[in-house]
Formats: sequence, C-alpha cells, structure tokens
Amino acid sequence: MLDRNSPLSPENWLSDLFESKAVQQGAVIRRKARDVERFAGMDRFLAEIDRRGFQVLENAGQLVIFCNRAPIRRIAPRETLS
Repeated sequence: MLDRNSPLSPENWLSDLFESKAVQQGAVIRRKARDVERFAGMDRFLAEIDRRGFQVLENAGQLVIFCNRAPIRRIAPRETLS
C-alpha cells in the first residue's frame, strides 16, 4: 500500500534511489521490502529493476539490489562432495 503521507511521489522516490552514487557505480544496495511497497509500490519498483537490467533478491524482508548486469552466483552453503 502506498503511503499517501510521503513527501515524495513514487516517481521521485524511485528517482532518488536509482540516482544514488552506489547505483551509478554499479554497486549493491539494500532496502526494506516494506519501504519499497510503501513509497513506490512493488510492481513499479520491479518494472524499473527490469528496465535497467538489474537483479534483486529478497531475504527476511530485505531487498538486495544488484545495480549491474553481472551474473549472480550463490557460493554458500557449499555443496558437500560425495
């Protein structure tokens, strides 16, 4: 549900997020899923992620946003050798 009391419109919130220095450098950023839903809406956020070719993972209510197009490889836990 969008927060109608927010001083930022969903477009401005997304713009502020994706214009950050970390994003411009292709880094990784983190946001609470609750905040994304509240300030921009998950559908709008995911459309912007897709448009930019970024990837996002969710864990325990946190969104980890990979602000580049590099592949993601899970390295832990390691598979045991038989």
